[in-house]
Amino acid sequence: MALFFQVVLPIMAVFGSGYLLQRIRILDVKSLATTSIYIFLPALVFTSLYESNFNQGYTVIVVFALFLLVMMVVMNKILARIFKWKESVESGAILTTAFMNGGNYGVPVMLFSLGEKALPYAVFFMVFQSLVMNVVGVYYASRGTSGVVRAVKTVFKMPATYAAMLAFVFQAIPWGIPEPVFSTISMLGNAAIPLMMVMLGMQLASITSLKFNWQVITSSVIIRMLVSPLLAFLFIWIAEPDPMIAAILVIVAAMPSAATTTMFAIEFDTEPDLVSSITLVTTLVSIVSVTVLLNLIA
Repeated sequence: MALFFQVVLPIMAVFGSGYLLQRIRILDVKSLATTSIYIFLPALVFTSLYESNFNQGYTVIVVFALFLLVMMVVMNKILARIFKWKESVESGAILTTAFMNGGNYGVPVMLFSLGEKALPYAVFFMVFQSLVMNVVGVYYASRGTSGVVRAVKTVFKMPATYAAMLAFVFQAIPWGIPEPVFSTISMLGNAAIPLMMVMLGMQLASITSLKFNWQVITSSVIIRMLVSPLLAFLFIWIAEPDPMIAAILVIVAAMPSAATTTMFAIEFDTEPDLVSSITLVTTLVSIVSVTVLLNLIA
């Protein structure tokens, strides 16, 4: 119970502040998201990766992320065959189960529960999943040739992609970044996490219509919130990573559906009401499931 008050409750309080603000005064979440994407998030990505000592743990994270993605897609395709879901429903289920909220939610949970040493790994996972989501997520949301082309273009439009590349470049060259410049970038990066947390609350408050198809919602919630962490434990048992990496893998696997999937679903008209419903339900379920999981890995 202590972990609930130390980790989960403070995070939910920040989410709640964004939710209440959006309910009281309707703000333009898209403008705030653009500010985060183009200024604060790239700064966080750059500083975190620039200061990181890259080791085998990062490779394990990449392998796990791809493993989990494949398993999520396969399971949803099997369920789609069994329950005879139409293609748009299958795509919506894949979007909400294959892509977890590793940024707005996952990064603060790992920071609060595991400490500063987990932050570079958490940010790296967030960046890598963002790249994968902008390709695979857009593909499943659009399901067409134009979707593939647009997906690739989207990756190279994301400032975080270039921030990561620059971090690797500056790590490789002997020239160091002047302290005034780095401290300015760090100041912007430090604002990214609380801003992302407030934004998630605002995004949830902005959900205007829901579609409670309980067959799809139930299966998606079980896959995202139960099967996904179990797959993480299986992967850890096989790969035997460092305990810190193991804890990170379990936490990200237990995160609810990414709020970004709702944006994809709305843009490409891929069951947006259903995707919004699954995102909301998994986020509510996570209040209990994440608390239980943190106590298990503690």
